[in-house]
Amino acid sequence: MKKLLFIAVTLIALVSCSPSEEELMIAGMEKMDTQSWKEAVTYFDQLLEKNPTNSQALNAKGVALFQLGDFKEAIPVFTSAIKSDSSSYKPWFNRGNSNLELENFKEAVSDYNMANRLDPNQTDIYYNRGLALLGMEEYEDALLDFDAALQVNPNQALVFFNRGKAQLGNNDPAGALESLTNAVNLDGKNAAAYYLLGVTRMSALEQKEEGCADLKMAYSLGYEEAKTWIEDFCD
Repeated sequence: MKKLLFIAVTLIALVSCSPSEEELMIAGMEKMDTQSWKEAVTYFDQLLEKNPTNSQALNAKGVALFQLGDFKEAIPVFTSAIKSDSSSYKPWFNRGNSNLELENFKEAVSDYNMANRLDPNQTDIYYNRGLALLGMEEYEDALLDFDAALQVNPNQALVFFNRGKAQLGNNDPAGALESLTNAVNLDGKNAAAYYLLGVTRMSALEQKEEGCADLKMAYSLGYEEAKTWIEDFCD
């Protein structure tokens, strides 16, 4: 009887020492801070065993899976977070990012639209939605989002770069030239921007000398596709 009593007491002690949801959430977030994504998922899974509808843990687990590159696996987790709390923009935005990575552009735009309605002050939504619209070849709508992002912060090289791509798709090489020039001025190591700038100068604006200079810069930065243009059209 003493042995059985000891076992019972031990079990009670183990149960009483079980970490709370809050403690598991803190531990998981600490792992996120150190980019220990797999360990973070383990803590969030323990928490979700206790409370499967904890929207904060579901969203955090989805983010950890996203960081691991498990975009397909992250989507249903974000969907569960939305079902638990549809009023937060975060899981909508994060599911949009997962769909964007998977090139599910239409679904991404739908998620970003909902995130934007819930919190229009989250300016990252504009740029990411612009990328999804660019993928759908909805160039005019993409430009509206890129312009909205630049109104918040006009010093974003990638926004200018993708704005230039949208302008080229919209048959506006002169506008693209301005955007791509801004992109390389803000980030002198963006080889793709130099390449697109060079091609635009040569093919649409007949600026051979300047275009060759841009293509050579792109090639020097490791953009191999520039080599063919240089060999065919530059001295």
